[in-house]
Order: sequence, then C-alpha cells, then structure tokens
Amino acid sequence: MARPADTRLLLDVMLGGLVSILRMVGYDTAYALDRGIEADEAILAWAEREDRLLLTRDVEVAERAADSLLLKELDPQDQLAELADAGFGLELTEPTRCSRCNGPLARVESGPGPEAGPDPTDERVWQCRDCGQFYWIGSHWEHLRAQLPD
Repeated sequence: MARPADTRLLLDVMLGGLVSILRMVGYDTAYALDRGIEADEAILAWAEREDRLLLTRDVEVAERAADSLLLKELDPQDQLAELADAGFGLELTEPTRCSRCNGPLARVESGPGPEAGPDPTDERVWQCRDCGQFYWIGSHWEHLRAQLPD
C-alpha cells in the first residue's frame, strides 16, 4: 500500500539517521530529540496530538501507538529499504522541507543568497522560512540520490 506524500511522521530517538533524509525527500518529519523528548508516553501523546505516523524500532511502543510503523533494521540504508517496501515514496524532487528544522522552504528569486553557495539569479536556491538555512541542488543531493532504494 502506497503512503501518501503528505503523511506526517514522528521518528523516535532510535531513528535519528533517517531524519534529514526523510525531510529531504519531502516528508514532514518530526524527531523526538529535536524537542528533547525520550519518554514513550510523551512520544505517543505527540504522535496522537499532531496526527503523525510514529516510526519506531520499539515493539511495545509500536503496539501502543494509534498509527505506527515498526522498523526492524539497525542501519539507516536498510531502514530506507523497509520504508520503500512499506509504500513510502523516496524520490528526490525539488526541496520542500528544511533538513535541519523541518520548516517549509521557499524559493529565493533574488536578493542575498547563501554566503558560500550559488547566486539565486544563476541557480535555483531555497531558504527555510523558519531557521533561514539555504538549500540548492549540489553534490550532496546526488550523494543522497545514490543512497535511496530503487
């Protein structure tokens, strides 16, 4: 069953290696440690309050969650394969979410761009509306594309 691209995710503390990847492929991805939350009860309440699918490696937490996906693998590469098998689209298109804070990105058409990056008038550049981080499609993008399952 394919998961809709607008599926909102919450990753528990055991899945930190997936956070930026899922954000870069466009998923609204909250991460428990971004808010300093480690307690199971708090994670479960957050997932329910914000209507997020909880991704976890903890069998007991997965069973208690209203909506969850239990990942069994340890390695993030193998976890990505599990997500693909579970119907998650893992394609890179234009960036839409900040890999740092999960905020929405906006295209920079003109004006100041990243200090150590391309000029927005020469190359497509995006900026996070929440934290100000700049993004562009560079070598890191191709490196991530090579990591994603087919």
